[in-house]
Amino acid sequence: MNAKDALRKKFSEDPYRYYHVKLFDELGFKRRQCKCGRFFWTLSDRQNCPDSSCTPYGFIGNPPSNKKTDYIRLWKDIEKFFVKNGHESIPSYPTVCRWFPGLYFNIASIVSFQRSVGGNTVFEFPANPLIIPQVCLRFNDIPNVGVSGRHQTSFTMIGQHSVYDEKSPKQGYWKDHCIELDWQMLTNVMKIPAEEISFLEDVWLGPAAFGYSLEYFARGLELGNAVFTEFVGTPEQYKQMDKKVIDMGAGYERFVWLLAGTHTSYDAVFGPVIAKLKKKTEYDDIVFNSYSRISSMLNADEYNIELQRKIIEKQLGLGYTELRKRIEQLEAVYAIADHAKTLLYAITDGQLPSNVGGGYNLRVILRRALGFINNFKLDIDLFEVCKMHAKYLKPFDKRLIKNLDDLESILGIEAKRFAETRARSEKIIEKLLAKQIDNDQLVEAYESNGITPEMIVSVAESLGQKITIPADIYTKLSEKHVLEKKEEKQIDVPFSQALYHENQNILEFEAKVIKISCHDVVLDKTYFYGRSGGQEPDHGTINGCMVYDAEKTGSTVVHRVEGITFTEGDVVKCIINKERRNQLMLHHTGTHVLNAAAKQVLGNHVWQHSAFKDIERARLDITHYELLDDKKLDEIERIANNAIKSGYSVKKSFVKRTDAEKLFGFTIYQGGAVPEQMLRIIEIMDKNKIFDVEACGGIHVDNTKELKKLIVLKQERIQDGVIRLIFACGPAADTELEKQRNLLKQCAKILNVSENYVLKEAKELVKKWKILNKTYEKHKELGAENMIDELRKRFAGNVLIEPVMNADMKDLQNMCKMLSGNEKIIILFGICENISIFASSGDQKAHAGAIVSNAAKELGGRGGGSPVLGQGIGADKEKLDHIIEKLKHKYQKEKSF
Repeated sequence: MNAKDALRKKFSEDPYRYYHVKLFDELGFKRRQCKCGRFFWTLSDRQNCPDSSCTPYGFIGNPPSNKKTDYIRLWKDIEKFFVKNGHESIPSYPTVCRWFPGLYFNIASIVSFQRSVGGNTVFEFPANPLIIPQVCLRFNDIPNVGVSGRHQTSFTMIGQHSVYDEKSPKQGYWKDHCIELDWQMLTNVMKIPAEEISFLEDVWLGPAAFGYSLEYFARGLELGNAVFTEFVGTPEQYKQMDKKVIDMGAGYERFVWLLAGTHTSYDAVFGPVIAKLKKKTEYDDIVFNSYSRISSMLNADEYNIELQRKIIEKQLGLGYTELRKRIEQLEAVYAIADHAKTLLYAITDGQLPSNVGGGYNLRVILRRALGFINNFKLDIDLFEVCKMHAKYLKPFDKRLIKNLDDLESILGIEAKRFAETRARSEKIIEKLLAKQIDNDQLVEAYESNGITPEMIVSVAESLGQKITIPADIYTKLSEKHVLEKKEEKQIDVPFSQALYHENQNILEFEAKVIKISCHDVVLDKTYFYGRSGGQEPDHGTINGCMVYDAEKTGSTVVHRVEGITFTEGDVVKCIINKERRNQLMLHHTGTHVLNAAAKQVLGNHVWQHSAFKDIERARLDITHYELLDDKKLDEIERIANNAIKSGYSVKKSFVKRTDAEKLFGFTIYQGGAVPEQMLRIIEIMDKNKIFDVEACGGIHVDNTKELKKLIVLKQERIQDGVIRLIFACGPAADTELEKQRNLLKQCAKILNVSENYVLKEAKELVKKWKILNKTYEKHKELGAENMIDELRKRFAGNVLIEPVMNADMKDLQNMCKMLSGNEKIIILFGICENISIFASSGDQKAHAGAIVSNAAKELGGRGGGSPVLGQGIGADKEKLDHIIEKLKHKYQKEKSF
């Protein structure tokens, strides 16, 4: 028995302590035990518990209420009811979770109010009690979306939250009033007959707190779960919380579906969007309705696609191929509608599709949607679907309509990349299909080459092959990208006061030494800034000994000192290097200015991904989907320098976290979650207008004029969806400009022209170089043709392992492309300044990526790849002949020709 089952058993043995509420006595609820062993409370004579595993859905085509409503209007009714009953209505928090470490997305309404303080999770509610329609994103059921009729990657959780303190009973409420309110919502607002509603006893087990809960159902559909979080600790060792928390989460989509009684939740929830999309597809309405009705009678919680389909095929008397033919386009359209809505929310909230982090899951569903559109040749534009959602949901969530231009650009680029992937992937897929494909190979195909399962199915069908994609493949793809894993260093240091925020102008002070360990020194108080938030530390002296580094650990600054001459207990004189401090301040404020300018030019999807501020240069990594052209870079630099010349004030203040979020929103978390209840807020103000506002612990100037100038030196694409802007401000910018002037002088000298004619002469040189390069390429092509002919002669059966002189990676790739074929193993080593390695394999016993990885490692380099393609580099040419002979011995001997 697991911990949750054991806890449920324990609580159910004392139901009147944990599960009983006044409403049950007032209305005459009876407590019964189901054949499955679970206990429930009901007004009817039912013997089975209301869970879908024991009670099939009974509302499809037969809703329990005569209330006529839709996705937009029902929330207004529910909101009005709770506000009338003393709750503050809070708008949905963002779907991208930037306020709590470790989570990429908001997965439940309670997450909106979770915060971290000193490594511990606390709850900070902006009102008590409150109601919130929180939009949540989850990616653990992607293969079921569009198929089951109920699974979705984005959904709204109605959060009913209250903090109850028995010492102050006027604030918040506890379980009696919670269930009374939920009952009134179900029966009075939603008009569900009383006898249709049942409550199931359950428990909720969190990482540091837990409680008992009452799940409420109607006709087999779970509608909500009222969790009474009463205990802190673990099931083995716990105590009662001083302030108990009501965490009632209800599935709003389920409310709408129950009252509509449609065959799928998609038809009820997506409103006019799905109605328009269904007109663009072909399906058998009668078969699909029968399919969905039978599907709803099966175990709704343990949904296994292949198992369910086999049961349904048998009941409908249709074979697999015929059933799929009649319904699969409609399933695809449902999935497209869901995925478009999720992309709309996530991209609006600043998360870009990519191959890392939370963006990974967005690209998975984006490519799944595009795959359906391509495979079924549907006349559907993904952006237009997003736009339809935004317009339909405008009364529910106005922010969705504001960033459609950005969204169109982002989806357009992603669609182009997907098309390019499809074009180059066909041969890779054909090689994969030549052998038995398992889950690991499917995951590798997606992660290495962007090949989706649907693309593999499409190519297989074009070759007359039937392939079944494992039901859990999308779970495998997404499970590694749900939580952000962060390791925190734990260092035992004494507490000391860091005072640089109180007065950053103090550069000389006295302090007492409280700990010395090797080169590490801790003072009872310090004005030295320790490395944190991407800002490099102050340098200086302590009693004349050089401070060459300083690191912030918790609230303590650890000074690294050279040649220590003092001891613990001494009062020492400390001096901070003024020039270094000033330059670091300039670069930190410059980071904020540049980030705000980039957001103005590029759009609201721009967030600070990371930053680094040193004295020579600084860098800002921002989320953006492509490198910037000169026009956009110039515009960002222009806006930044205009903010500097205009002399915007830089206001620094400490604000309670809940107040800061209310005042400024969640864009304050540019540098990630802040584990403090009081946030240091940096406001860059143009009179009364905010130019930029962020939560930041760094040291800043008082006015942007102090920066004098900001120059963007270069940009780099450091990973998918992130570009780096390298820049300099103040004296560092002057130094960079002087370097550029000196470089211009050197170029003029080399070209033997005046500085004014350097550009003209350089253009002439490039023109001549292009002509010479074309001639060189022609000769190279002729040489390559001769080399291809020579290499064809050197095949030992289907195996070719050879060195190629003066060939770079591009040359090797082209040669491999011309030489490759079914079951061939080709391993080429290009010898130039370094060794380029490229391999292709059509033999399942020879993993091209592994071959290259091992060879590159032996040659003092690195490499890797997929089972069919690999590439790498090496440096040690003396070992090359030995490695080639070893590979020939292994693969040419193993093959029988």
